[in-house]
Amino acid sequence: MNGSPPSPAEPSPHSPLRIGNGAGFWGDQIDAPVLLAQAGELDALTLEYLAELTLGILGHLRHRDPAAGFVTDFPPLLRRLVALDQAHPDRPPLRIVTNAGGLNPPSLARLSAQTLVESNRGDDLVAVVTGDDVRDHLTSWRADGLTLAHLETGQPMPEELLGRLAVANVYLGSQPIAQAWSQGAILILTGRVADASLTVGPARAHFGWRADDWDRLAGASAAGHLIECGAQATGGLWHAWDDPALDLWNVGYPIAELTEDGSAVITKPPGSGGLVTPANLAEQLVYEIDDPSAYVTPDVIADFAATRLEVDPTGPDRVRVTGTRGAPAPTMLKLACVARDGWTSSGLLAYVGPRAAAKARHAGEIVRRRLQRANALPQGFLVEVLGDLDIQPGVLSHPPGFEPWEVVLRITARDPDRAKVERFTREIAPLVLTGPPGVAGYASGRPDVKPAFAYWPSLVPCNLVTPCLDLRPARDWLA
Repeated sequence: MNGSPPSPAEPSPHSPLRIGNGAGFWGDQIDAPVLLAQAGELDALTLEYLAELTLGILGHLRHRDPAAGFVTDFPPLLRRLVALDQAHPDRPPLRIVTNAGGLNPPSLARLSAQTLVESNRGDDLVAVVTGDDVRDHLTSWRADGLTLAHLETGQPMPEELLGRLAVANVYLGSQPIAQAWSQGAILILTGRVADASLTVGPARAHFGWRADDWDRLAGASAAGHLIECGAQATGGLWHAWDDPALDLWNVGYPIAELTEDGSAVITKPPGSGGLVTPANLAEQLVYEIDDPSAYVTPDVIADFAATRLEVDPTGPDRVRVTGTRGAPAPTMLKLACVARDGWTSSGLLAYVGPRAAAKARHAGEIVRRRLQRANALPQGFLVEVLGDLDIQPGVLSHPPGFEPWEVVLRITARDPDRAKVERFTREIAPLVLTGPPGVAGYASGRPDVKPAFAYWPSLVPCNLVTPCLDLRPARDWLA
């Protein structure tokens, strides 16, 4: 593309806003965002990468390198999306909203800006949303009387946990995203925002909704919640997974067509695999929400119990989402804290033949007793025999007399002392010659030692948190 690309062509505020979500977590299908952008005719592409475990991983990366802490899959993806824009100079550049910034949105902005400048798009506006990272405020908040009580148990945060915190991030809402969208940002990079807010922000700006348009914000939150997990809304995890018509290898990722009244149609690119029906969307609607009549987000408290899911007659794989009601936004924001909690490692071996499960359990006991003899038994030591119902103990049972002829032994260790976990990793391979017969799967070597994390959810008053927006042309991020 020669010169700077055209400014984003904003559709009429009376026309639907098409938002597609191309990622439901860090590690999702790498081609999905590109395929969605190619076929989706989108006004915006969202990419939802963050979960509590992801925050812990990013915290570990940032601890090793202060310039790290963002989703490393995003820079190469952006290059592919920019190349897609270059292949279609007749249409406006794709606008992207993502929480790939993780714990370090400014670092990701600089990398992303480099890609845009190299593509002669230095005038593109890149927005960074911060303010969610509150780790440096917790000590003073505690001193001021905020107990940071655990969201489920009510227990005040222990003092010793503060010293081990790797991450402490508040879930921000849609307001800074909406502001960046209104000002023409092509790329909006956030840290920890509520998943649905990636969709609510563009809709709020596009339709000019007020901050207290509760029903409209609730409708957009329902749409955002439905698409935030990617293909989970379009056939992923569906009970009829073996239906040849489902075509999950080519599953299409979801698109929300939002309208001015807050209702939406959920669909997917034509010709893609998967399905969109009221039934499979209903499963996603009640996913991870606690009370369906009071789904709490930073933007609004949404009543999903009032939501209606109906087949839209305008085409296949189209479901209309209406009726969601909204109540005023909460006065507290969710806080996700992740603390370093020692070290962990897992080792795998397969056992085959007669009494395979008994062999595997005996091998696990051998490892336990050898570690005990060496005074190196970790605090956490778990033996699982996969294939012998250990994943769901007490839920399922084998038919009388049945014994599996092949199982996988998984042993996991966890301890504050890395040396104990290191010693554990050296006890898996010896089973090949010193344990029961019928062993396989030992070619991968010793398992790795990894940091272990503990999760502490809490609430903090909204007035303690200030979202920040930094909006600049791409070339200025490199200055």
